[in-house]
Amino acid sequence: MTPQKTTMWSSFFGQNNRKRDTLLFLGTVPLFASLTKRELATVHAIAHHRIYQEDEFIFRKGQPGAAMFVVKSGMVNIVDHDRDNQANILSTLDDNSFFGELALLDDSPRSASAVAARSTETFAFFRTDLERLLNSFPQIGHKVYRALAMIIGKRLKETNEQLLNK
Repeated sequence: MTPQKTTMWSSFFGQNNRKRDTLLFLGTVPLFASLTKRELATVHAIAHHRIYQEDEFIFRKGQPGAAMFVVKSGMVNIVDHDRDNQANILSTLDDNSFFGELALLDDSPRSASAVAARSTETFAFFRTDLERLLNSFPQIGHKVYRALAMIIGKRLKETNEQLLNK
């Protein structure tokens, strides 16, 4: 009887530790950094956990954008293929990075592909889930969309600077 209790309790506490670790991780992601612990727990409820194997596509160029992804661990290459179907790496992302965030705004086709460069653990946030959550919790919506606007603005400025310096 004792081993069952130990197994039950260790399983219970193990799940709590994983949830706590995930909440701490989500709090380090710039999009969610301004959220309280309670707000992070609400966002965590809609997160979809997935592990991708090396060379596995997370999404392909041209697919409708449906979700944003956060890299918990691993590495993701954002790639585009040239006319000869050669992959050109546009960006390499690692832990705490996120990508595909424009999918939170609309379902326009992806402008590039995302491929796991090695085994990669992610959390996906689907636009429809996020919209429902944000309608139910407008204070979270305000913080997330404000952070999203700031991040997109910063990335646009960086891109403009790169283009000007070429």
